[in-house]
Amino acid sequence: MERLGSLEGCGRCLRHHRVIGYESSCIGVKEKPVLEHGGSVRKVARELGVDPKNWLDLSTGINPLGWRVPEIPALVWNRLPENEDGLEDAAKLFYGCRHLLPAAGSQAIIQTLPRLRRGGSVGIVAPTYAEHAHAWRKEGFDVVELEDVSLSILDQLSVLVVVNPNNPTARLIPKATLLSWWRRLQAHGGWLVVDEAFMDADAGESLSGDTGGEGLLVLRSIGKFFGLAGARVGFLLGSRTVLEAAQEYLGPWNVAGPARWVATAALTDHHWHIETRNSLAHKAQRLTHLLGEHGLIVAAKTALFQWVPNHDAMSWWERMARSGVLVRRFDHPRGLRFGLPGDESQWHRLSTVLTSITPDMAHSR
Repeated sequence: MERLGSLEGCGRCLRHHRVIGYESSCIGVKEKPVLEHGGSVRKVARELGVDPKNWLDLSTGINPLGWRVPEIPALVWNRLPENEDGLEDAAKLFYGCRHLLPAAGSQAIIQTLPRLRRGGSVGIVAPTYAEHAHAWRKEGFDVVELEDVSLSILDQLSVLVVVNPNNPTARLIPKATLLSWWRRLQAHGGWLVVDEAFMDADAGESLSGDTGGEGLLVLRSIGKFFGLAGARVGFLLGSRTVLEAAQEYLGPWNVAGPARWVATAALTDHHWHIETRNSLAHKAQRLTHLLGEHGLIVAAKTALFQWVPNHDAMSWWERMARSGVLVRRFDHPRGLRFGLPGDESQWHRLSTVLTSITPDMAHSR
């Protein structure tokens, strides 16, 4: 994963960074009134006239061989969700934290946090997952995109949001740097919000174990590493003060009982955790090699997705899509994000499609 380690970085003050609108002047992602996400197979299939059943979806960064869900006991469906069912304890052990709050996916937390503060400037280390900026802007905050983070900029922010490792570029900011940013923000009552949705496969730089004090908030999710995106279970790690305020806003039973049961079982399957981390590391290397063989050079990667900067991203995306392979395309910065294939048939299909279109793409250059 690419690392961003400079604390001083850009010395420009906040007024030189344009507020995020539908098109940003800095390096961040162009935003639209309706934000786009990976996994929109049916939409793309309809537009291109390809049967949705025939697609290989590599657009999400979700583990394609996720945790296998066993039969859920009937009683779990019959009862209201209960906080004493073991989920919180299992999650605290897995993440190594003192306090956390389950929610219906980290997206619910992203939309809740802006409602727990009053005004101010919010910095987003960009380019990154666009829902963060969207949520803060909707609540009336001035949102600025930041390529670099300096001490002078931190002093002007109420909140700094970092996705680590980053989506889509896989940039990884060292833990020591983030902790220094947190201390600077904490000094004037600010927050550091770190979205660690892709941290589970290699948590060496995670801040989860450092949460508990005021001003440091970490988001975690079982959707990516565990491959359980449909369960909609995420966690907010932080101080009791913020967690209680978030709980008050979210209300009771915000995570369904069956989802709580599945999340608890997955978080406590330690043997699966070890096997899966090893397997993902091997698959990530395999994907890097395969892409490189076809002229797609990986600039940075996580265990679950790989970032390929490419000026011909639109052409690559369209040619693959017409062959029934969906990857995620970004225009700002221009590039492609590849998730992992699952079984051998999917690896073979990706290889075949790349082999078929690479000569034409090379000729076009």
